[in-house]
Amino acid sequence: MNIELSPRATEIADQAKLLLAAGGYSGFSYADVSDRVHICKASIHHHFPSKAELVRTVVVRDRERANAARAELDRQFPEPLARLEAYTGHWSDCICEGTSSVCISVMLAAELPMIPKEVANEVRHSFEDLAAWLATILEDGERAGQFSLRDNAQVDALAVMSTVNGAMLTARALNKPEVFREITRAAISQLTSSG
Repeated sequence: MNIELSPRATEIADQAKLLLAAGGYSGFSYADVSDRVHICKASIHHHFPSKAELVRTVVVRDRERANAARAELDRQFPEPLARLEAYTGHWSDCICEGTSSVCISVMLAAELPMIPKEVANEVRHSFEDLAAWLATILEDGERAGQFSLRDNAQVDALAVMSTVNGAMLTARALNKPEVFREITRAAISQLTSSG
């Protein structure tokens, strides 16, 4: 699903994404978006009739970007270990540079029981996409002798995803961006050790 938005709707969605990363679904309103894009709330409703539709659009767009970015990593880094390191390195750079401290799907997952179903479904799809991509990397890495899986690729992929997502939250909670890199390096080291 490729969402085409007008320039103004794109601006609204981009600002909503920043607000979501900062405070989750419950942490912002159309008034907050209105302040950022300098239009009235009614104009926002013209583009996105409901907050659920706005956030669903943001998550879908983010998922599309993430899938495209992962496909690019697949092209740039044929070796599975290098691909996994590039993925965690990207997030480490984002967190350390302050461009993004947490994936919005991670932020929204914490609110899953309280957010609208259409948003929750998109968040689940984001997690499924990432888990499937990580499983492919782990399978490729095991075949290449780069990784020693503890269980199977699907379970280990969920463990890696949970570690990366948890590292984002831990770095944020401690206000220590470098913690993300330390945690993810340790996780990759465990995958590459034969013990």
